[in-house]
Amino acid sequence: MDLAYFFQKGGPLMWAILAAAVIGLFVFFERLYSLQRSRVVPRAFVDRIRAMVAKGRTSEAQLLCEENDSSIARMMVASLQAFADGKSRAEIKEAVEEVGGREVAHLDKNVEIIGTVASVSPLLGLLGTVVGMIQVFQRFVDAYAQGQATPDVFAEGIWTALITTAYGLMVAIPMLVLYKFLQGRNDRLIVEMEEDALGIVGLLDENLGRQREAERQAKNNDDKPDNGDRAKR
Repeated sequence: MDLAYFFQKGGPLMWAILAAAVIGLFVFFERLYSLQRSRVVPRAFVDRIRAMVAKGRTSEAQLLCEENDSSIARMMVASLQAFADGKSRAEIKEAVEEVGGREVAHLDKNVEIIGTVASVSPLLGLLGTVVGMIQVFQRFVDAYAQGQATPDVFAEGIWTALITTAYGLMVAIPMLVLYKFLQGRNDRLIVEMEEDALGIVGLLDENLGRQREAERQAKNNDDKPDNGDRAKR
């Protein structure tokens, strides 16, 4: 099957279908690169930050997160900064969710373009077929008026008109698969980010509890009279 020949026979709308396919593939590979796990949720980095926060080394952890360009690092920076500012658990969680919303939007960026290509391509093909059928009937009517109408003329016009629909489906079906693939990948990364971010919030909450307990004990010790005071009394 000579695809180039059929492409030429399909008419001007074939170029629109081709352009849609090129745009869809470009966006897919760009998103595939941007959505690498190492660029969104690098596992070794997350484990290192969790270990540092668990040991109370929050300042060092924040510096490392600020130097990292991953999505989870930006969410962790928000939580660590809120912790450093003395915010409560609810306020820390709110700061993380605010940054998380922006990161989710960044992950979803341009993915809908592929879905649009998958939806529009068959419509472009159908439009080409409808236009082609109109032309076929026009030619058939003219040929009939001249007494030259034959089944061959009609049949050739129909198969030519159907070419755009076939090409539209050839583009739409793979694009729909790629679109669903990216959506599933995004969903998994978003869930993983949320779990890791909430894990850091939980560790910071434990640190807050230890700090408050230490402050309470220090205050109790300050309130107790020492042995010198007892002797004077």
